[in-house]
Amino acid sequence: MATGMKKISNTFVWILMGMLIIGLAGFGAVNFTGSMTSVAEVGDQEVTVDDYARELQREQRALEAQTGQRMPIAQMTALGLDRVVLGRLIAIAALDQESADLGLSIGDENLFDEISQIPAFQDGSGAFDRDTYQYALENIGLTEAAFEADLRRESARTMVQGAIMAGTVMPDTLRNTLTDYVGARRSFDWLTVGEDSVALTAVEPTETELRTYYEENIDQFTLPRTKVITYAALRPDALLDEIEIDAAALEQLFTDRSDEYQVPERRLVERLVFANTESAESAKAQLDINGTTFEALVADRGLSLPDVDLGDVTIGDLGSAGLDVFSAEVGTVVGPLDSDLGPALFRINGRLEARVTILDDVRDELRAELASDRARRLIETRAEEINDMLAGGATLEELLDEPGMELGKIDWHNGSTDGIAAYDGFRTAASAVTAEDFPEVAFLEDGSLFAIRLDEELEPRPEPFADATDKLRAAWKTQRLQNALKAEAERLAEILRGGQTLPEGSEMTSETGLTRGAYIDAAPQQLMARVFDLTEGEIAVVTDGTSAVVVRLNETLPVDDSPEMSALSDAMATQLDQALAQALFEAFVQDAQTRAAPRIDPQALNAVQANFQ
Repeated sequence: MATGMKKISNTFVWILMGMLIIGLAGFGAVNFTGSMTSVAEVGDQEVTVDDYARELQREQRALEAQTGQRMPIAQMTALGLDRVVLGRLIAIAALDQESADLGLSIGDENLFDEISQIPAFQDGSGAFDRDTYQYALENIGLTEAAFEADLRRESARTMVQGAIMAGTVMPDTLRNTLTDYVGARRSFDWLTVGEDSVALTAVEPTETELRTYYEENIDQFTLPRTKVITYAALRPDALLDEIEIDAAALEQLFTDRSDEYQVPERRLVERLVFANTESAESAKAQLDINGTTFEALVADRGLSLPDVDLGDVTIGDLGSAGLDVFSAEVGTVVGPLDSDLGPALFRINGRLEARVTILDDVRDELRAELASDRARRLIETRAEEINDMLAGGATLEELLDEPGMELGKIDWHNGSTDGIAAYDGFRTAASAVTAEDFPEVAFLEDGSLFAIRLDEELEPRPEPFADATDKLRAAWKTQRLQNALKAEAERLAEILRGGQTLPEGSEMTSETGLTRGAYIDAAPQQLMARVFDLTEGEIAVVTDGTSAVVVRLNETLPVDDSPEMSALSDAMATQLDQALAQALFEAFVQDAQTRAAPRIDPQALNAVQANFQ
C-alpha cells in the first residue's frame, strides 16, 4: 500500500513540476498586483489571482499548441474554459482543505527526498545541488518556501487520492457479465435475397403516389438549418488579364524545371553482383546454355528480385557498364560488366525513351502558373485596402466596383460542399458567422480573398414538393424494391419454418461460432445483432436498403476458453477497477467541495480576465 502511494506521489510530483514550468515559463506579461489577492476562498484555502492567471495562461498555451491558432481570453470565456480552469483550482483547494483537516503532511525528510529526485535540481552526477535548485526556482519566479509549500500540499493531496483509489476492485459480476456478452458465440445459416432474386417491372410513380410518399416520409425531405449568406470573393483567376509575364521570367521557370522537361533515355535494369569475375562468367555461361535462369541465380545468392532491382536508370548511372547495357535488347542479360560493387550481370527489363519538351510546348502552362502566383500576391496587397473599406462601412455589394470582385449568395448548411463551400476556409467562416458580425477579409486555400454576411437563418423545414421530385422518384423506387425483397425473404422464411426444401438456386451459407463483433461481407450490418436475439431453431428476416437476409440460428455457444479471451477479460477487469476508483475519487472531491463551501469573488475574476493577454 505504501509503495503504491509512493509511486502515485512521484507521478503527481512530476505532473506538478511540468505544470509549474509550463505555466510559469515566460509569465510576467500581465501584472496582477493590487488589493485583491484571491479569486475564490475554499474553506481556509485561497485560490490566488496569480494561481488563476497562471492556470488560464497554461490552458491558453495548450489550446494554441493544439489548434495552431491564437486563443484570446474572450474566445476562451465564450467556450466556458475560464469556468473549467476555476473549477479545477477549486477542486484542488478543496482537497488541500481536506488534507489540512486530516492533518496530513509528508514531513521535512520526505520532502527533501522528493525534491532531490527531480532531475531539474540535480548536478551532472545526478546528486541534488542547492545552487541548481535555487537557480531553477528563480527562473520560474518561485521562492523556495512557496515551492516547498506547494509540494507539501501536492503530496498530501496524493496521499488522500491514494487512500481512496488504491485497492479498489470492481465486483467480478460485472466483469463476468461483460465477458459473457462480448465472447458469446452463435452458429447459424443465412441466405441473401438480392435484387436479382425478384422480378420487378419498370413502373413510374404517379404524382399521387409521390405526394403520398412525400407526406408519409417527410423527415427524408426536411432541409437542415440553413444560413443564407452573401459573399464577395476575389479570385486569382479573375486577375489573370491584369498580369503581364515577360519572356525572361518564362525562360527562367522553364530552366528551373529542366529535370522535368528534359528527361534522358532510361532502362529498367536488374543487377546481380558477384565476388569475382570467374564466378560471374560461370553464371553467364549457364544462362547462355539455358542451364539456369536469372531468377535462380538470384535465389542461389540468398536474394530476391527486389534486392537486385535498380529501377529506371540513365546511361550515366551505370558508369562503364552503361554503353553495353543500353546497346542490349530488352529481355537479355549482359555481362559480366564492371560496377561500383564488383563484376555483375545486368538484365534489361524495359526501355524508356527520352522525353524532350521545348518551351513552346509548355509556354501557356508556365504563363498560367506565373500569372496565378502573381495574382495571389496582388490579392494579398489589396486585402488591407478592402478590409479598410469594409471597416469604414462599405457593403459587400459596393465591393463589386473593385476589379475582379464577384458577388454571390449561398444557402449554406453543415453538409454544403458546392461552389465556394468546397473550401475549408469558407466552411469554417460560415459555421461561425452570426447576424451581428460585420464582414471582414479572410482567405481561401487557393489564395482567394473573401468576405461574408449572414442575411438570414432558416430553421429546419420541409423541402418544397416541386424541388424534391427527382429525389422522391428515386426514393419511391428504392422503397418499392425493398418491399419486394422483404416479401421474397419472408416467403423463403415460411418455407423453412414449414420444414420444406428451399427452391433450386437458394442455398444457405453456414457460419460457426461467431461473436457479436464478427463481420460478414455482403451481409446487412444488423445481421449479427439480430442473430443474438434469436433462440435456437428460430428463423428471421433481416433487411437493409439493398438486400434482405433469411437467417436461422442453429446453436448457442458459450464463451471460447482461449488465451485471447482470458486476456480480454483481464483487461476489462483492470479497466473496470480503474473506472470505479476514479468515480469514487471524483465523488469524494465533489463532497469535499460541498463541505468546503467555495466563495467566489466575481470582481477579482473579471479583473484577472480584463488584464489577461
